Amino acid sequence: MTVRSGSRMDEGAYVLITGASSGIGAELAWLYAARGRPLVLWGRNAERLENVAVRARSLGVRVKTRILDLSDGAAAIKALRQDDDSHPIDIAILAAGLGDMRRGSDVVERAEDVLHLGLVNYATPSAMAAAAAERMATRGRGHIVLISSVAAFHALPFAAAYSGSKAGLKRFAEAQQMALAPLGIGVTLVSPGFVDTPMSRRVVGAKPFLQTAPAAARKIARAVDRNRPHLVFPFVFSVLRLVDTLMPWPFKRRILSAIKADQMD
Repeated sequence: MTVRSGSRMDEGAYVLITGASSGIGAELAWLYAARGRPLVLWGRNAERLENVAVRARSLGVRVKTRILDLSDGAAAIKALRQDDDSHPIDIAILAAGLGDMRRGSDVVERAEDVLHLGLVNYATPSAMAAAAAERMATRGRGHIVLISSVAAFHALPFAAAYSGSKAGLKRFAEAQQMALAPLGIGVTLVSPGFVDTPMSRRVVGAKPFLQTAPAAARKIARAVDRNRPHLVFPFVFSVLRLVDTLMPWPFKRRILSAIKADQMD
């Protein structure tokens, strides 16, 4: 763990971003740094995370970094509380996640992958959101952002662990929104489609309506500013979600079963 400061001595109003070493997390770090917000950045890759932090510090804000694997949920809860003690978190953006699916050579999903995705995509971010809410409740303010996926809307036979973990996070966020609104704490659930990140580049095949990571970060920040409960992008997936809810299950099952996908290791 390292702590380094920029030239501006900001106090309070920190933005915590997990998964900040690349992709949407990195873009959000630079966006909030440009707004003058001090940052607490978490990631798994020390070199990449430090590169993100250096650019953020060049914009004149304080940046604290932490290297942590979110498969250890107990360690993540402890770390969040430690960081909040010294750098009170006003916005917690829990952007870290995994996107593994069944490989073309696999008959079924690997049990170890199912467990890992359940921890990183659902259990740990949900627990971190609860830990952040504990601290925010004492201050009477704050905002939590949970990154799900449009995959949460569909039962994907080639990615049962991924779609299932994101669906669990979606339901947790919806419940937490109702629980925390009376306490002055906002919760935004983000359900993106394909975004051009290292994770999505592993997917083999078409990526319809692909978004850039900077564009995704801007959409998420605007949703936080407006206290939106749910952000789905691009918009076409909101339409597809409506169609999905109206479609009879036997027909839907036939379509989903016919979809093929694979990813590079």
